[in-house]
Amino acid sequence: MLNIHPVHCGGTSKHGHNPGGADQSIKAEGLPFTIRLAGSSIDMEKAIRMRHAAYMRHVPGFAQSLSVPESADVADGVVILLAESKLDGSCVGTMRIQTNDYTPLSLEKSLQLPPHLHQQRLAEATRLGVINDRGGRMVTTALFKAFYMYCKENEVDWMVITARSPVDRQYDRLMFKDVYPELGYIPVEHVGNLLHRVMCLQVNAVHGLWGAALHPLFNFFFKTVHEDIDVLAQTECTKQNFSRKLPEHATVLAGQAQV
Repeated sequence: MLNIHPVHCGGTSKHGHNPGGADQSIKAEGLPFTIRLAGSSIDMEKAIRMRHAAYMRHVPGFAQSLSVPESADVADGVVILLAESKLDGSCVGTMRIQTNDYTPLSLEKSLQLPPHLHQQRLAEATRLGVINDRGGRMVTTALFKAFYMYCKENEVDWMVITARSPVDRQYDRLMFKDVYPELGYIPVEHVGNLLHRVMCLQVNAVHGLWGAALHPLFNFFFKTVHEDIDVLAQTECTKQNFSRKLPEHATVLAGQAQV
C-alpha cells in the first residue's frame, strides 16, 4: 500500500538546516536502510517474501498468487528495487519497475493508452510492498524517490501506475493524473482484476510541479542527496541501450501504421 509522507532523517546541510522552505541548500542525509537493484536469486527471494506479506495484509485473495516468482520479474526491461535494513540486512521494502523498451507495460493488457503516451518511454511501478510498522512510511517514500531516480537516469518520459481505493488518494497528492479521467476504476488484469485507476506523471515535470505547489516532498527529492539509494548499478552497464530511440514494440507499431 502506498503511504507517502514527508520524511525527516538525520542529515547535514552544506549551508545550515532549514526544513521548512523549498529553497534550502542541498544536504546529505542518511537513511536507516539502503535501496538497490536486486541482482541475485537471494535478492529475489527477499523481494518475493516481502511482496507476498504486504499483499496478504490488504488483498489476501490475490496475494496467494504472489508467493512465487512471476515471469515478469525476470523479463527484459524489468528491475526489482530492494530496500534492506542497515541493522540486520533484512528486507524492509520492494518495488518492481517495468519499462516499455521491449514489451508493452503490464497494464496495457487491460487498457489501451491514449495518444499522448504513444511513442513515449514509459515505466510502470508495480508490486510495492513494505514492512508493517511506522518505518514503512519512510521506506515507501524512499522507494518512490528511487523509482523517480531510475526514470531520470534511463530517460523515461512518463511514470505510470495503477492504484486501488484508497491508495489512489496518495497518488493524487503526488500529482499523478488519470490517464482517462472519465473511466474511473477499471479491472486490471495483472492485479487480479481488482478495480484500479490508471494514472501517470511526466518525469521531467515533477520538479516544476512540486516546486510551484510547495510540495512537502520537494526537499526530500530535490534538495537532499541520499547515497543510500543506488539505482545506477544496472543503469551504467545498460546505458548504451538507452539512446532515446523508440521502444522496440512501439517502433514496430509505428511502422505498421505507416504502411
